[in-house]
Amino acid sequence: MSSVSCRTHLFLVCSSISTTFARHYMHSVIRSIALGSPLATAKEVQHRLSKMQALAIFSSDALSSVAYATEEILLVLVIAASGALDLSVPIAIVIAVLLVIVANSYYQTIHGYPSGGGAYIVAHENLGAWPGLVAAASLLIDYVLTVAVSVTAGVAAITSAYPSLSEGRVWFCLLAILLVTWANLRGVKES
Repeated sequence: MSSVSCRTHLFLVCSSISTTFARHYMHSVIRSIALGSPLATAKEVQHRLSKMQALAIFSSDALSSVAYATEEILLVLVIAASGALDLSVPIAIVIAVLLVIVANSYYQTIHGYPSGGGAYIVAHENLGAWPGLVAAASLLIDYVLTVAVSVTAGVAAITSAYPSLSEGRVWFCLLAILLVTWANLRGVKES
């Protein structure tokens, strides 16, 4: 190899490394500005939730599903006719049975996987790769829909109290989703 080609090769390698470093550095700076500095491992313990805090925060998924679903079921029954309202009690029983099944499933999962195991891990280990992937995809869809339904219901409540704000409800929904996203990226305890 000639000395010119060695220098050219060295220059290309160095410029590639510096470009990669510059991109990584800019990403770190932007992330630090948007989310704050990362937590030190020693400080993570201070940001963990107690069982009561975790119950209040993480049970909102099940509560929002029950609250909004029940309202929509009754709305459909009212639209169907007053005779269909007789179905509200059997539907409420079915919902209560489903909640008992979900609670029992959580209980079994906690005892079967004491170090932690989500739907993907449990389904993958017990049923195989494809059921695990289906469980993971279902959770992603659930997370997106939970945020969408919760934000939409909150904005609908606000705009019903203040009708003059109803023109900007889509923008309010987008702003609320951005705030929830930022809060979750920053950390649950601080949000």
